Amino acid sequence: MAVSFDLFGTLVDVSYPDDPAAVVADELDARGVAVPDDWGDAYREVHIDAPEGAEVPLPAHVSAALASRGVDAPNNASRHAVVSAFDPEVTTRPGAREALDAAADRGSVGLLSNCSVPELVARTLIRADVDRDVFDTITTSVACGWRKPHAQAFETVARGLGVNVGDLIHVGDDPRTDGGIEALGGTFVDVAEVPLSEFSAWLKNRDGGGTD
Repeated sequence: MAVSFDLFGTLVDVSYPDDPAAVVADELDARGVAVPDDWGDAYREVHIDAPEGAEVPLPAHVSAALASRGVDAPNNASRHAVVSAFDPEVTTRPGAREALDAAADRGSVGLLSNCSVPELVARTLIRADVDRDVFDTITTSVACGWRKPHAQAFETVARGLGVNVGDLIHVGDDPRTDGGIEALGGTFVDVAEVPLSEFSAWLKNRDGGGTD
């Protein structure tokens, strides 16, 4: 058995900036980048023509937004600014540890997260009350290049777990994205219907109470 978990909204809740464009602007300014006067507009515009379902890393978007206004961001300033801007407070959701342990007792466990900010998933896991070692593979959209519900996101985590994607159980909070596993023959567990605190019982019912 192989189970993958979504991160944000499933295993943890995190705080995000109310105005991310403004926070990124402050971090750029702190690194000597001349932020354009219409930065709010530039930040919201689309600057990279990516294929449908592809992830555009936020630092690449920020660099492109600056370039659209004739501003250069040397020394990897865009990446450093974005990483600093998204420095979350993390709250582990009830039942997260128990759900992960229950999955690990039955097979391999993966993490599959839509996240355009480099390092954010790793820093979130460090601050969460979960054992990072429980994950046999960690897949993020910023690393693999594809966002759920794109098939390649699920296929990437399935490969990391050594299973066919159709055999994957994916636990998440968003039927629009996490539920994409169903189109590939896998199983979606919606935490709105099966809370993490009940996931162990769900697994037992699924396998008839065994511990394969």
